[in-house]
Amino acid sequence: MPDNPTDENNGKEESFADLFESYSTRMNEDIQVGDKVKGEVISIGRDTVFIDTGSKIDGIADKKEFVDDKGELPFKEGDLLELYVVARKENEIRLSRAISGIGGLSLLGGGFEKGIPVEGKVKERCDGGFHVEVMQRRAFCPISQMDLQFVENPDEYVGKTYQFLITQFEEDGRNIVISRKKLLVRELEKAREKFCEDIAMGAELEGRVTRLLPYGAFVELFPGVDGMVHLSELSWSRVEKADDLLNVGDSIKVKVIGIEQVDRPEKLKLTLSMKQVTGDPWEDVEEKFHDGDKATGKVTACANFGAFVEIAPGIEGLVHISEMSYTKRVLKPEDVVAVGEIVPVIVKEIDARRRRISLSIKDAEGDPRIDVQERYKVGQAIEGTEKPLGSLGDTLQRALKSKKEN
Repeated sequence: MPDNPTDENNGKEESFADLFESYSTRMNEDIQVGDKVKGEVISIGRDTVFIDTGSKIDGIADKKEFVDDKGELPFKEGDLLELYVVARKENEIRLSRAISGIGGLSLLGGGFEKGIPVEGKVKERCDGGFHVEVMQRRAFCPISQMDLQFVENPDEYVGKTYQFLITQFEEDGRNIVISRKKLLVRELEKAREKFCEDIAMGAELEGRVTRLLPYGAFVELFPGVDGMVHLSELSWSRVEKADDLLNVGDSIKVKVIGIEQVDRPEKLKLTLSMKQVTGDPWEDVEEKFHDGDKATGKVTACANFGAFVEIAPGIEGLVHISEMSYTKRVLKPEDVVAVGEIVPVIVKEIDARRRRISLSIKDAEGDPRIDVQERYKVGQAIEGTEKPLGSLGDTLQRALKSKKEN
């Protein structure tokens, strides 16, 4: 037994303190120059921003580095920032979006080895690219490495300040080659991965049509991320070809109806729908139409038994061949209507559950026999056109002709 019971407890407390100090020291040592740190903004001072680095030592960054053209900060206390460690002392961790200002070759060399962005001002055009001033030293950026796309007007980059990655650091800093494109690609890949992580079934997104094929359209939702809208998902109406409805470059709204993982997290096979953004038109068809309503529709297809007529986007009804005419016997629908023709119809019956509507063209035109007694009187002289009555009419005409000759 110890003489003083508290001695044992004190010993435990000291041991715990030592362990905690040792752990904190190791945690601090884990943060090295070139590391990327994601931390919460603790406070914003007049000239300095303090960030929680997850270690015993808070990170500090120059406030002026983040101020926009209006003199405002794009973040507030509690927001998360991702910054690079550009300097490390015993009691200080200096953070920055990129290496900038005045510094030694060791700082630039460290940026090259660690892949830390450097800030540079494009001074002038030169053969094959640009001269860029980086920490008061001249660097070369090939024209192919200035942007993600082909540089059509190089002069528009001159005089502007960008962030670059050092791709070549030789001859004690006398030969420095940099690339803005590599940094943009790196940032784009990270943003693409985040986009793919967040995407969910049922999400409605804006996209741009990139390709049209016989079976549908490809739509880019994010740079490098596209999905497929099958022909059947383009519209509730009949669509024969994608280019009947869309053009390459069109901006459209789509709904994600299928997600399939392919190879990597940032690589997805997405199935999209245009028509499902607007909802199924059959859901409220009985509110839009009633038996006996007169409507106008477009003939979308003809079959042996009748013609299909679209009376509203995505809502087609059938005009049976027996409902096409009061005045003549119809042997095939094409004798009365043609695909693409606009015709008047009467709604005869609606079966929303089975998605069927019966229509009539002849009822829309009206039965010519309804008011025949009002229009014609006995003894009234009228003009008409002689029309054969089919095989029976031919027989009667031949019999009359034979009787006259005899």
